[in-house]
Formats: sequence, C-alpha cells, structure tokens
Amino acid sequence: MVETPGKITLWQIEVFVAAAEEPSITAAARRLGASPSAVSQQLSNLETALGTPLLNRAERPMPLTPAGELFLRRAQTILNEAAQATAELTVNDMAARVRLRLGVVEDFDADVTPALLMQLAETMPKAQFLLETGASHRMLDQLEARALDVAIAAEPEDLQPDYEVHPLLVDPFIVVTPKRMVRDKDDMLQVLRQAPLIQYTSRHVMGRQIASHLARSNVVVSHRFELDNYHAIMAMVAKGEGWTILTPLGAMRAKRFIDRVETFALPFAPLSRRISLIARRDMAQDMPAQMATTLRALIKSELVEFCQHRMPFLEGQMQVLG
Repeated sequence: MVETPGKITLWQIEVFVAAAEEPSITAAARRLGASPSAVSQQLSNLETALGTPLLNRAERPMPLTPAGELFLRRAQTILNEAAQATAELTVNDMAARVRLRLGVVEDFDADVTPALLMQLAETMPKAQFLLETGASHRMLDQLEARALDVAIAAEPEDLQPDYEVHPLLVDPFIVVTPKRMVRDKDDMLQVLRQAPLIQYTSRHVMGRQIASHLARSNVVVSHRFELDNYHAIMAMVAKGEGWTILTPLGAMRAKRFIDRVETFALPFAPLSRRISLIARRDMAQDMPAQMATTLRALIKSELVEFCQHRMPFLEGQMQVLG
C-alpha cells in the first residue's frame, strides 16, 4: 500500500523506536517480526514526512541525529499513549486483544507453558500469540526493549518501578547428587566439600546467585565444569561426575535422569528465587492479573505437587504465591 506523502503512521513510529534501540536494521526487523527492507522503507518514509534524517545508517551501531534524539522522546510518549488507549478499550475484555507477545522462563516450557497457551487461546479467541522461551535475564531484556508484552521469569532485585509484578512461585535451591554419594550417617556438607561441583554457569544470574551464596556460606568447593544446560548438568551428576545446585524446576526439566540422582535441601543457609509475571504498566489493566491467576493454578497442579511428591523436604519451601 502506498502511504500518503507527509503523513506519519503509528507503525513508522514503532519502527523508528526499534531502530533507535537496536544496533542495526536487521536487529530492529527481527524484534518487529518484519523484513529489513520493510523496516528501512518505513524509516525512509518517516524521514521524508518529517523532512529530516533521524538516524545515521552509515554507522554501526546507528547513531541518532540531533533531530532523531528530539523525535525519540516524543515517539516513546506516542507509543505509551497508544498502548494506554488500547488498554482502556480492552479492559476486562481479554478476547478483544489481537496480539500477545509472551516470554516464559525455560523452566516452564515443558509443563506449564503449553497448558497456559491453550487456556489463553480459549479466553482470547481472536488473538495471535508470539512465544519466546529462554533464561530469565533474556526475557527481561526483551521486555525492557518492548519486544515482549509480558515476561514470566525469575524476578530481579533491581526491577524498575514502571512494571507491575505478580508473584507466582518461591523456587528454592536444592542439592542434587549421584545415587548413594551421601549415606544416612554422613556429614553431607563434608561429603560435598570433597566432591567436585558441576556448576551452573556464572554467565547467568542464577549461576552468580549460587556462587555468591556459597561464598557467603563459607562453602569452598572445587569445580571443573561450568555448564548452562540443565540436561547436561543432570546427565553428568547421574553418571557420578560430581554434584550440583539447581532449583526443583531445573532438576525436573531433565526428568529422564531424576531416578538416577538424589535430591536434598541445602545443608547450609537456604536460598531461593521468586518467579513472577512481569508486565509494563501500560498493558491492558486486568490482563496480567488474570494471567497470573491462571498460572498459579497451573504451577500448583503441574509442578509444585509433583516436585513435593518426589522431594518431600520441599513442603513449606516451594510455595505458590498470591
């Protein structure tokens, strides 16, 4: 469709903001679900309508021109107002929303996420769903970049106040060992100090959280392996290569190994993370709260009850919130 010269569209503004926040046209296109050529054309149309360049596309990353700096502040306000207007029109009517971009921590992708999507599809029959799964920090980065509407992730300590947060689950950290590594009368902490730790990567927030807690608890252990994959970690523990610290959600993602390992509460100060539904405050007013209610029921039935059955020591530690 040919756009009227001199007219500015909301889509052009959204494209411009993405291009201003991403390092390249290709990255902006990926974020928007459009082609690079379409993004480039929309930017050209916007610059023509405004009569001034907004980005220096010859450099990487693309710097804003002085006019671009000025327009970006206005553009973000326009997008926020448009989102708020949509929220007011769709309040209490989830069925009216046409697109939902959802990011879910990878720990939920086998059990909770499919059931959540099916329930959302029933309550939002006209909606199109875009789902991304991955580590919590990546979901939160996507939310910050406005590439997602909602993130279900481990809640960070430094979350900004422009988000609404719906707590879902306390997920405690546990020790996972090979079968019979720890005997009934053993001093568990002494056994762990003498065996290698298979460490969850410190490149992720959860890995740094574990490492910091070990240091605070004065637990000094050796490790040769630092991995970012639950299945690989659990496979190595099952083969007797060492022990690890994960959460029940992490351990249960690798269910094929669960009968070849043993799980225990931490033999030092407890540690947990909080999984929450996090959304921008300019979303439809009731949607995040309704999603959180649905999620809590799914988390209880699909995860918590099973984990507490397999690991009775989790009673009172692994809890659904809200």
